[in-house]
Amino acid sequence: MQTYNIHDAKTQLSRLVEQAANGEPFIIAKAGKPMVKVVCLDEPDPQPKKFKSRLGFLEGMYEVPEDFDTMFQKEIEEMFYGEE
Repeated sequence: MQTYNIHDAKTQLSRLVEQAANGEPFIIAKAGKPMVKVVCLDEPDPQPKKFKSRLGFLEGMYEVPEDFDTMFQKEIEEMFYGEE
């Protein structure tokens, strides 16, 4: 991405705006320090979403046992209350 000083950007503004409209953004700097980034308004967001919904991506790859709510109940009770 090109960087232009304010003075250069003022003298070439028409060309730079056309460049940005064609999908080539640029940066305007003041005394070498970047100040603004000029991009086309219709340009899609270049950063993809960080988190995509992954709900259901393991569907069909496992089965929940019928006794899921009571699995290992006897063993757990023995650990807490001792063997009877």
